[in-house]
Amino acid sequence: MEHFKTLSSYLDYLGLPRPEHPMLSIFNSKGEGYLPCPRESSPPITNDCYSISFKKYVKGDLNYGRTKYDFTNGALIFIAPRQVLQWDNSVVFEQKGFSINFHEDFIKGTELAQQIKKYGFFSYSVNEALHLSPKEEKQIESIVANIEIEYQNNQDVFSKEIIISQLNTLLKYANRFYERQFLNRIEISNDLLEQFNQYLNEYFESGQLQEKGIPSIEQVADKMSVSQRYLSDTLKKETGKTTTEHLHLHLIDEAKNILLQPNKSISEVAYELGFEYPPYFSRLFKKKEGISPTEYREKYKLN
Repeated sequence: MEHFKTLSSYLDYLGLPRPEHPMLSIFNSKGEGYLPCPRESSPPITNDCYSISFKKYVKGDLNYGRTKYDFTNGALIFIAPRQVLQWDNSVVFEQKGFSINFHEDFIKGTELAQQIKKYGFFSYSVNEALHLSPKEEKQIESIVANIEIEYQNNQDVFSKEIIISQLNTLLKYANRFYERQFLNRIEISNDLLEQFNQYLNEYFESGQLQEKGIPSIEQVADKMSVSQRYLSDTLKKETGKTTTEHLHLHLIDEAKNILLQPNKSISEVAYELGFEYPPYFSRLFKKKEGISPTEYREKYKLN
């Protein structure tokens, strides 16, 4: 897999103009027509840059990790350093749009360097390309125009601070719009919760828990074709519980059934549930239920 360490080498690959700044680039096309990608298809690539782009695509696929971005109606696309990208089927975009690319070192040591890691949309799958209303699109374009003016005309000691401040503002608006989009997707959230529960039920009932142990969050998310962050955020919004908490609830429910079976020690129950260390199972059970597995068995045992 090809990896681009510098912004210039990455932009050369994309066929975009060389940057005015070695660690920051703004490409803002206001023209008509279409903007093709540099080649019909590409091998997977990674780079050390953040990208914020607004595009409307005409045809082709942009693979993002294990998923595909869907931005037919125009969407903000957020890509973080070292995420895997791949173009397929002659991707073509409408000419109008913008792309801001900056090396991770550009914001190193700033407040934004810490804040940017908290924005979930830099790790989301196809479902979370940020779709904008016309009003929201104008707000974002206004901020980008301010960044572009500073980028092109005022490369002085204040430029970096001003540009980073504008980037911070852009991301705060994006976060607001993302929250709006998220709240409008109750039905999708319900579907995802149902799929999540169904997957865990099938995993437990098929005996995979005993064979393979407790599934990791990454494993569950991969099976559902979403990112770990998206799965966790969706479940948290919908139910108030994280992916890990839901997984623990399934384990505890399963544990209650097994504990009431005769002739099984607490250690055997723990191993059957995929716990390598029985004391960890006992601690988790007591944390969730308020009593130990032994106390639960005594309290609810069948006579």
